[in-house]
Amino acid sequence: MLRPVGDEQHRAATARLLEDLAALPPDAPVRLGKRTSNLFRQRTTDSTRLDVSDLNHVIDLDPVARTARVQGMTTYEDLVATTLPHALMPLVVPQLRTITLGGAVTGLGIESSSFRSGLPHESVLEAEILTGDGEIVVARPDGEHADLFRTFPNSYGSLGYALSLTIELEPVHPYVALHHVRFRALAEVQDAIGEITRTRSWSGEQVDFLDGVVFSRDEICLTLGRWADSVAGQADPSDYTGQQIFYRSLRQRERDVLTVHDYLWRWDTDWFWCSRAFGAQQPLLRRLWPKSKLRSDVYWKIVAFENRHHVAAWVDTRRGKPPRERVVQDVEIPLDRTADFLDWFLREVPIEPVWLCPIQLRPTHTETGHTPWPLYPMAVGQPYVNVGFWSTVAVEPGREDGDVNRAIEDEVGRLGGHKSLYSDAYYDEPTFDRLYGGADYRPVKKRYDPRGRLPTLYDKAVRRR
Repeated sequence: MLRPVGDEQHRAATARLLEDLAALPPDAPVRLGKRTSNLFRQRTTDSTRLDVSDLNHVIDLDPVARTARVQGMTTYEDLVATTLPHALMPLVVPQLRTITLGGAVTGLGIESSSFRSGLPHESVLEAEILTGDGEIVVARPDGEHADLFRTFPNSYGSLGYALSLTIELEPVHPYVALHHVRFRALAEVQDAIGEITRTRSWSGEQVDFLDGVVFSRDEICLTLGRWADSVAGQADPSDYTGQQIFYRSLRQRERDVLTVHDYLWRWDTDWFWCSRAFGAQQPLLRRLWPKSKLRSDVYWKIVAFENRHHVAAWVDTRRGKPPRERVVQDVEIPLDRTADFLDWFLREVPIEPVWLCPIQLRPTHTETGHTPWPLYPMAVGQPYVNVGFWSTVAVEPGREDGDVNRAIEDEVGRLGGHKSLYSDAYYDEPTFDRLYGGADYRPVKKRYDPRGRLPTLYDKAVRRR
């Protein structure tokens, strides 16, 4: 159990950060010096880094009001370790342990509770933000800084950095009972997601969590989770933090039960299924691999090493293999076009499995049909499905690196969807401006970062600055 550190320690950490910022030349560009990252965009330029290592704690927690005030660099692993002893958790807990609360809010996050609880920033009640102009403002849904509150999500640090966030929490049960439901057609999965999203139930059972995996065109599994107070139907809760691999269990079992803690991190042990790229799913190597190192941040360090040194790429070249294009994306597709997108993707892009995570904005906004979050516009009342795919494909003769990603961007746009910006993007600036709320973004950028000390959203997402 991790204990909140209190407001005095938060104020001291904030004061040190402001001192570091004041010591820089007034027009020097700045970035946060983060210890972890879940971004797949490689930067082509560097900037002065602010040390934010002290801003990684829960400040306080109110079990009665079900709220927590949390520093922006706090990982969800530490946040959950603080809230679960109080039988509480954030409304949406992104699937990787080292995603930070500030990162999930400013860069978007998603998980299997998103079909009922939306995105992490929708549970933010108040945000303490260090702006590009070096000021600290407290942004709320209404009031003086409501414009910053609305545009902060999906701004990726281009408007400012979250020093603290006050968020809603929800009660938990000890266990999550899983029902893996299999389908043989994409249209059937789309219809099932629609029914569950509308009714929050399936075959008479309550559904509290919903995601799925497309193993192939005719093998799709939706995992329906519901809160449970006991391990009914099996001797003990399953453990997928060691030799057993969670995504394989979807094919092997119809029913399962996990502790709430292990359910929240069920994907982290194997980075969904991406640990297979490092041999971590080979039985012998897995027995030798320390259990404490079966974690997404360990795999990320391996990828970062390869990005710097290109060892595997050099070996492939020596073996006469073609170069490979990284295709690491999460895209939001309107529910009624999801089968169309999957049909196209499975035909055109040789990547399997594919993750499905239904999502809809919380029905608490007054202007139904109009997005309250302009930098990632999604319509209230419109269900979507997040489709995630994370791998590489061969660069075919006559093609260039980036061609597959550009084709995906075109298809997502044709179907009325959006793609998350944590990975490579190829849009031209006018298209990007149209898709990601440029008309709302520009006046807020001018107000809170008039000297341009922070890169623009387009600089970060496309130019990789």
